[in-house]
Amino acid sequence: MLCYDCAMDSNTQFVPLHLHSEFSLLDGAIKLKDLCKFAKENNMPAVAITDHGVMYGALDLYLEAKEAGIKPIIGCEFYVHNGDITEKDPNNNPRYHLILLAKNNEGYMNLVKLASDAACKGFYMKPRINFELLKERHEGIICCSACLGGEVLQNLLKGDYEEAKAVAKRYKDLFGDDYYIELQDHGLEEQKRTNPDLIKLAKELDIKMIITNDSHYLRKEDADWHDTLLCMQTQSMKDEENRFHFPNNEFYVKTVSEMRDAFKWMDSETFDQCIKNTVDIAEQCHVTIKWEAPLPDFKVPPNHTTDSYLEELVMQGLKRKYKEEEITPELKERVKYELGIIEKMGFSAYFLITWDFIHFAKTHDIPVGPGRGSAAGSVVAYALDITDLDPIRHHLLFERFLNPERFSMPDIDTDFCIEKRGEVIDYVVKKYGEDKVCQIITFNTLAARNAFKSVARVFGMEYAKSNKTASLIEDTIEGSMIEGSELKNLYDTDEEIKRVIDTAKNVEGIKCGIGMHAAGVIISYKPLDQIVPVQPSKDGIIITQYHREILEKMKLLKMDFLGLRNLTMIHKTVKLVKKCQGIDVDINHIPLDDKPTYDMLVRGETVGVFQLESSGMTSLVKKLKPDVFEDLGALVALFRPGPLGSGMVDDFVERKHGRQAITYAHPRLEPILKDTYGTMVYQEQIMQIFQVMADYSLGQADQVRRMMGHKDPVAMAAQKDKLIEGSAKYGMKAEDATKLFEQIQNFAAYCFNRAHSSAYAFVAYQTAYLKCHYPVEYLSALLSSVAGDQDKTQAYIEEALKYGIKVLPPDINKSYLEYAPDGKNIRFGLASIKQVGEGVIEEIIKEREENGDYKSIYDYIKRLDTKCSNKKTLEGLIKAGAFDEFEQTRSTLLASFEKIVDTIQSGKKKGLEGQVSMFDLGTKQEQEKLNEIKYTFEEHEELPNKEILSLEKEMLGIYISGHPLEKLRSQIEQQTNINTMQIRNIDEQMTTNIEENQIQQETKIKFKDGQSVKYAGIITSIKKKYTKNNKIMAFVTVEDLYGTAEIIVFENAYIKSGKSLVEENIVIVEGRLSIREDDTTTIIANEIKNFGEQKQKVLILDINDSTEEQKSKLRGAIKYFCGDKNNINVQIKIDKEIKTKLTEKEIKKKLYNISSKKRRASIFFIPNQEKFFIKEMEDSIVLYTIPYYKNRGFVPKIKIKMYSNGENTIMTMRYSLYFEAELIIIIANILLIISSLLILMITPNNKYWGLYIIIFVIFCDFGFYKTFKDETEKIMQYFNENIFIES
Repeated sequence: MLCYDCAMDSNTQFVPLHLHSEFSLLDGAIKLKDLCKFAKENNMPAVAITDHGVMYGALDLYLEAKEAGIKPIIGCEFYVHNGDITEKDPNNNPRYHLILLAKNNEGYMNLVKLASDAACKGFYMKPRINFELLKERHEGIICCSACLGGEVLQNLLKGDYEEAKAVAKRYKDLFGDDYYIELQDHGLEEQKRTNPDLIKLAKELDIKMIITNDSHYLRKEDADWHDTLLCMQTQSMKDEENRFHFPNNEFYVKTVSEMRDAFKWMDSETFDQCIKNTVDIAEQCHVTIKWEAPLPDFKVPPNHTTDSYLEELVMQGLKRKYKEEEITPELKERVKYELGIIEKMGFSAYFLITWDFIHFAKTHDIPVGPGRGSAAGSVVAYALDITDLDPIRHHLLFERFLNPERFSMPDIDTDFCIEKRGEVIDYVVKKYGEDKVCQIITFNTLAARNAFKSVARVFGMEYAKSNKTASLIEDTIEGSMIEGSELKNLYDTDEEIKRVIDTAKNVEGIKCGIGMHAAGVIISYKPLDQIVPVQPSKDGIIITQYHREILEKMKLLKMDFLGLRNLTMIHKTVKLVKKCQGIDVDINHIPLDDKPTYDMLVRGETVGVFQLESSGMTSLVKKLKPDVFEDLGALVALFRPGPLGSGMVDDFVERKHGRQAITYAHPRLEPILKDTYGTMVYQEQIMQIFQVMADYSLGQADQVRRMMGHKDPVAMAAQKDKLIEGSAKYGMKAEDATKLFEQIQNFAAYCFNRAHSSAYAFVAYQTAYLKCHYPVEYLSALLSSVAGDQDKTQAYIEEALKYGIKVLPPDINKSYLEYAPDGKNIRFGLASIKQVGEGVIEEIIKEREENGDYKSIYDYIKRLDTKCSNKKTLEGLIKAGAFDEFEQTRSTLLASFEKIVDTIQSGKKKGLEGQVSMFDLGTKQEQEKLNEIKYTFEEHEELPNKEILSLEKEMLGIYISGHPLEKLRSQIEQQTNINTMQIRNIDEQMTTNIEENQIQQETKIKFKDGQSVKYAGIITSIKKKYTKNNKIMAFVTVEDLYGTAEIIVFENAYIKSGKSLVEENIVIVEGRLSIREDDTTTIIANEIKNFGEQKQKVLILDINDSTEEQKSKLRGAIKYFCGDKNNINVQIKIDKEIKTKLTEKEIKKKLYNISSKKRRASIFFIPNQEKFFIKEMEDSIVLYTIPYYKNRGFVPKIKIKMYSNGENTIMTMRYSLYFEAELIIIIANILLIISSLLILMITPNNKYWGLYIIIFVIFCDFGFYKTFKDETEKIMQYFNENIFIES
């Protein structure tokens, strides 16, 4: 019993019955754990949850309250409509507030049903119920009249006491003693006016009263940050005058003494009774949640149980999966063992349900993945075709998936074709009933950076300042406030940042919105609204109001139906190969040892390969050089932050290539660790080690694996002793066993599920195999899979070009719906053309296949229905180039097509009306001649290439015939230091959270937040806006050859760049990178200029005061120079004149003063044995040095290039071999070889003489070459140490 002391002292109990938690989504700010702790500390024996119209947090409160040792009261503040809830009349839509609390389990189930009906049937602006529903579902419920929004109070506010009394009586009649009048006092004038009438009304109708506080935040000091949440909800600024806000700061959870202070106007007896009534209500509430649920009923054939039917299906599957000789006694025993555990744990129906929808998919041409997670370790799942990877061949363990030592529901997640996943869900819905299948809600929360930026926006902080400060925040705001850090310094010195951070810390982690789980589907044994509250998602799909963790705790059957794009690609590729080459590819039975496939991966050609195409993974693949399937599984398991940071990956690679010794702590471990080169990579290996060294069952070993994850030191100490004791039987010393246990503990933190790794490695291998052997078909499917994603489309087109495969423009006679092979190239799909619908395309293709190619545009219009030849569709096809194979230009077609359409459609109309025109008379030849007159084209020259590209961009989203930047590629590369591909790599690395030192040099992050960059491309969109301070800014999308990047332009940069900010303008952006974990990388512009406006850098060499020695050496810090391109004009200053176009003769005469009679007269001497000359080029000078050997035929040539990278003058050196043999040496070599051949021919018995001479010549020339190489290296060293250039 809950005790109550009528005296107002510290022992007086009070129960808050009107609370809005964070599950009221930006309206409530109470976190449930904090609430329960507060209640426990303030003598509140129970606490209620009454969120607006939903029950999102009901069972979260149940768990938190139970853990805190207080009673949970499950409730909801419903919106009550006064009429038919299915009506949606904006002129008659009262939504009166009403508090309903679950008194018992029946009441709880009635609340669940009411909440479901309110959302699914009564939603209009808010989820609504009505009095009729209450009459059906009032049993076991306590009802309270609510706040000023309640129907009773609304009538009192209108001055209609009698109507208010009538409403109260209606509820009193329905709920009896379980109806309470609710009194509140937040210091509001309306409450002061209506409270006396409420008390009068209650006394007249003999209705008990309670005192509540409409609590939206926990403590009084939380009012300000709660108000910030309201601003986020209403998208208002904090300083807006007319925005929605609470009238004061009294809407918090008050203690009984604070309530007494608020109701000081009330007599003590009435107050005490009202407070006592809250405790009485709590005493009446007894809801018990049973955390269990039976599996849905799966109907089996007659004379079968679920167990016997499962066994029959498994035996049939075994015969299908294995040859007769492969079904060994050991395999039969494994199957019997698995079935025994499945049946003992009561999961036969689970396997049948899973088998059933996967069987449906596979028999209805819906691609299914080979497996996911630990389920791939089950032979039963393999025999049922739930998985496609043989667990025996791949050494996978059933106990990692299911074992009697760990009683938990199996978790089989399944990947389906992303385009047909919905068909499988529809099948499940149809089979089990719409009311028994639904998807799962998710709750969005304000993560640290997002919390800061959201608060900063509400407070009006400048975007640039907000963005820069947010980038300093890591996982949590508090955790980022390290003493001495930049963020802490800003907090201590900037009042605006301090205020934002203080508020953001409060809202961090708060729930702010809902979504739908990407894959989770609940299949129930009875209608779901009899178990959990449900509601429609924004797309109309029914979802639960409880999140996944609660549903799993309730033991409801949850299946994950995941959509995997790569399965769609594989499926389409196989079909294209069959269609184009007539080859049937059995993708689930391809050889796993195909050398060309592994060779392709080793070359780093991983673009478009599942799991392997990120830049970091590509580098790891090249480093590892996989050549067996097991290596791919290891790659999937190892490419994670933990293993990469621990050094495991380096050890694995070094051991594979024999650069590090492979050792085993005990011979019994070799069979377990051999295929991972002595490295513990998988969780299953840990289980097997305990099995062979400590005699554990695999079920017990799995428990140890789970213990290691929980890091319980006491439990782990016991396991360590058992391993030491067990391994002693096999001759292992205690110190070696201790070392082994410590290794296991270290590796356990990073080891991965082998079954999942192997299954996903199989998909990766399938995609690699198809790309290797059928690149045209595979890249066609790959491009189709990313239709609509401009950046990926461009990246994959670039990949196709690397394979010599062109992506051709759309063609009305050759294109299909999607990208498709066209000979050895790929043809653009018609579906990618804007303004052309899928139904139209299907008609185009059908007519073409039945009656042949279209001969002209008017042939196309005549043969197809008007929906296929309406002006909008035709315009899209013409602009995209689909009619380019016909003789007319695009400009001609664009000028003529409307008249042609009108003429043909008019003719068709006359034909329908029985009219005949003069053009329809005469012979066939005459009609054809007349047609030429009838369909006269308005001839125009073809559009300029720039306009054609612009039309393609408009209709297709990308350029096909060419790219406006292609001719500028080299200039862009010279003048920029970042492109879109590199920006994408930054985002990939931020997403995978790879530290700089975790992967080899190639994958290190080369760019840092705030780094100065230059980026060039074509402007595709400009979105202007004004900040709160009325400053202009713009979000500019710029496209380069690899995709698009977002450029943020603030006012100063906008003013400087204004003339260049024009769509389709080619520009260069100078700015700094903004790298954020929670968003894509952007560039903050300092200035945007037309690409042609860049002032060319000039290197001027002033030699007026130089000595001959200085001139000869051309000094200038070569050790700081690097690069290999020419992009700088080098000029020579003589006296006061700057020579910009020196001829070679002028260089000889004026600069070097060397006689023009000498061979290579422009050569001057640096050291005695070196000749040096200058050759001028259009945008650079190239200096050559030739170390000259009179007695050598081989002459090395050193080439020096100077240019500017935009900031520094750069000089590079390369050397190459020149065979400038003197005539005598050439003649001597030729004579020696000829004489040797003659000796061989004339005197075959003395053939060795000829061979000796040839060998001697080769030996001498090799000696010359080696001498040359040694001398050249000395010269290169000399240049590196001594040669300088001054600019």
